[in-house]
Amino acid sequence: MSEDDLILLESRQGIALWRRRLARWIESKPVQMLVVGVILLNAAVLGLETSAGIMAVHGGWLKVLDRVCLVFFVVEIVLRLSIYRGLYWKSGWNWFDFVVVAIALAPGTGPWAVLRSLRVLRVLRLLTVIPAMKRVVAAFLHSIPGLAGVVAVMAVFFYTAGVLATVLFGGTHPQWFGTLGGSLYSLFQIMTLESWSMGIVRPVMEEHPWAWAFFVPFIMIATFTILNLFIGIIVSTMQELAQKGDLPELSTASLESTEAVLARMEKDLAALRARIGRAEGSEEKV
Repeated sequence: MSEDDLILLESRQGIALWRRRLARWIESKPVQMLVVGVILLNAAVLGLETSAGIMAVHGGWLKVLDRVCLVFFVVEIVLRLSIYRGLYWKSGWNWFDFVVVAIALAPGTGPWAVLRSLRVLRVLRLLTVIPAMKRVVAAFLHSIPGLAGVVAVMAVFFYTAGVLATVLFGGTHPQWFGTLGGSLYSLFQIMTLESWSMGIVRPVMEEHPWAWAFFVPFIMIATFTILNLFIGIIVSTMQELAQKGDLPELSTASLESTEAVLARMEKDLAALRARIGRAEGSEEKV
């Protein structure tokens, strides 16, 4: 949210001055630092609540702190809704904040009790408050279209390798390659290089000495090629966004408000020219 959005709304709906002042206050750096501090405090409280020993001694205070943090977040969102109103819902980050806080308001008993365990998602609000984290998430979201092609290639490659591994090694090592699902999971473990040699490949090679000819190319393609494509696309997207960030970015609201100012200036200039023309005409008559 920016003050330009409020300026645009004021020109259209006559927003009160207190809303602009409240927006400047809630978007100020000290208030944003306070929000970050409360989020970190809430994260620490949620972490301490996982310890049975600490809860037995300080459980009451921790629950009070958790509720205080929740009240703070609710008040913040209510203030933002009172300021921005319909404009609040135009940002995906605001939707995320609203959902995360709303989940924490779910009842602690009944069918909604499972949502209480998702309270820890409030910590993710740091992604919407800290600009550096926000840029990283934005870069990842912008890279998703490019990643879709890589995911498709990886899916085809994995499926082909899974079927082949099931046919080749399923008879002798059914614990890893007995079914297509088991083969895909084993190949995923091999791709992550977690216990792939002594855990899977070498035992398979005891029965099939030539198995290295299957697993080594698989690792070269899956681990060192496809995964690096993921990293390369994300990094290139971040670089593109960083280059665009060097230029002044204007939101739609800023552009529309600027156009409104220019339109008023043109009207004033036309009125001034008309006055000058009338003044010159009266002087010629004299």
